[in-house]
Amino acid sequence: MRQLFVLSLVMLLAALPAHAQAPLPAAQTPLPVQVPLPERAPSASAARTPVPEPRSLKVPPPLTEQFNDRSTTSATVAAQPPALPTAAVAAQPPALSTAQSPAPAPSTAALAVRAPRALTELPLESGLPLWVRAGLAFVEVETIDENKETFTATVDMRLSWLDQRLRYPAAEAPIGYREWRNEAVAPQLAAMWTPKVGFANLRGEPTRESRSLRRYPDGRVELLRRVAGSFSSQLDVQRFPFDRQQLQVELVSQDDTADKVNLDYRQDDLLFSRADPGIKIDGWTAGAVTLTRDPLAGWYGERYARMRVALEVDRQALATMPSLFLPLLASLLIPLLATWLNHAKNGEFEIKPFELTNIIIGGLFAVIALNFTVNSERSILASGTNTVSLLFGLNYLALGTALVINVCLFRFNFVRGLAGRHVQHETFLFITWALPIATAATALALILIAAA
Repeated sequence: MRQLFVLSLVMLLAALPAHAQAPLPAAQTPLPVQVPLPERAPSASAARTPVPEPRSLKVPPPLTEQFNDRSTTSATVAAQPPALPTAAVAAQPPALSTAQSPAPAPSTAALAVRAPRALTELPLESGLPLWVRAGLAFVEVETIDENKETFTATVDMRLSWLDQRLRYPAAEAPIGYREWRNEAVAPQLAAMWTPKVGFANLRGEPTRESRSLRRYPDGRVELLRRVAGSFSSQLDVQRFPFDRQQLQVELVSQDDTADKVNLDYRQDDLLFSRADPGIKIDGWTAGAVTLTRDPLAGWYGERYARMRVALEVDRQALATMPSLFLPLLASLLIPLLATWLNHAKNGEFEIKPFELTNIIIGGLFAVIALNFTVNSERSILASGTNTVSLLFGLNYLALGTALVINVCLFRFNFVRGLAGRHVQHETFLFITWALPIATAATALALILIAAA
C-alpha cells in the first residue's frame, strides 16, 4: 500500500498544469517542490530544497499498464507550450517606476513642426492667409486698339509682403534696406519664397521687363517689376463718342489659393497706383487709377486672389465727331430733299415720282457704303447699341419714310382718293416741315443722350 500511494502521488504531480507553478506573492509563496516534468529544467528554488528520491518498486503488470496510460496523458499535457518557469520569470528585468521611466520619443509630425521651414516655402509665422499688398502704376500708354480691344502700355507692378525668416540687423543696411536689380534679382528670388502673381490679361510675352528687389531689416520684402506689352481690356462704346473707358490690368495669384495667399492694398499702394502725368494718348485723355479686389473662381469651389487695376480714359469727342458724325448727319438730308423738291398746285404734284425715287435709291446706296466704311474702320461699333448704329438706323428709317411718301402720295395720290385734293395739298405741306423737324430732333436727342 505504501508503494502504491507514493506512485499515485508522483503521477498526480506530473499531471498538474504548467501555470499552477507560477510564483505567488511573497507572503503566500510555498516551498517549491521538484517535479520531474519532461524537458524542463528544475527551478532554482527547487534546487535549494532537496527531496528524497523515490525507491525503485516492483509494480505488477496491471498496475504498470495503468501507470503507462497516465504517463501518456502527462506527456500529452507537457507537450503543450509551457509557461515561463519561476526562474525565467524572476530573470526578467523589473519594470521601471514612473519617476524612472524614460520620456517618450517625439513623433515624426512633432519633429516636422519643430524643424525650420525652408526659405522657399510659404512663410507661416504670421498665419494664413499671407497678405500680399499690391499696387500698379501706368508709366506709358502707347496705343489703344478699339477693334481688338487691346492697349499697349508699360506698367510698374509692386508687391510687398512680410517674411520674418528674412530679418537681419538694421546695422547691416545703412540706407535702410538691401537692394538688387535686373540680373542680380534672379538668384535672390530663387533662394526665397515669392508670391506667384502674374498679369492675367497680358497677351503674349512682354516686350520689355526689368525687376528690382528690396529687403528691409524687419523681414518686409518689396518686389518691383516693370513690364511692357499688350493687354486685353473690354471696351463699352454705348455712349460713343462721349464714352469713358477703363484700361484694366488684372493681377492674379497663379499658384496659391485665396486661403493661403491674398491680395490687398493700403493707402501707400493707392498713392503708388497712378498714371504718369506725362502720358499722352492720341484721341484720349488719361484720368485716375482705381483698384478693385475681385476673387477668381477655381476648381472644386476654390478661389484665387485677383485685383483689377484700371486707368480711366476719356475720349476726345471733338476730335472724333467731324470725321464720323458729319457724314451721318449729311446723309439724313437725302430723304428730306426727295420731299422738298416736289411742288403741289391745287393738289397736283409737278415733279414725276420716278425722278424723286432715283434720289432716294441713290441715298440708300450712299448710306450702305458709309455704313460699310465705318464698320471696317471701327468694327467695335458694328456690334451692340451705340450712337453711331442708332444714327444709321435713323438714316434707313428716313429713307424708308421718304420712299413710302413718294409712292403713296406722289405716285398713286392715295390721300386725294380718300379725302380730296385740298386734304392732299394740306398733307403735303405738313410733311414738308414735320418730317425734317422729326428727323433732326431724333438725331439731336440721340447725340445728347450719349453726351449726358
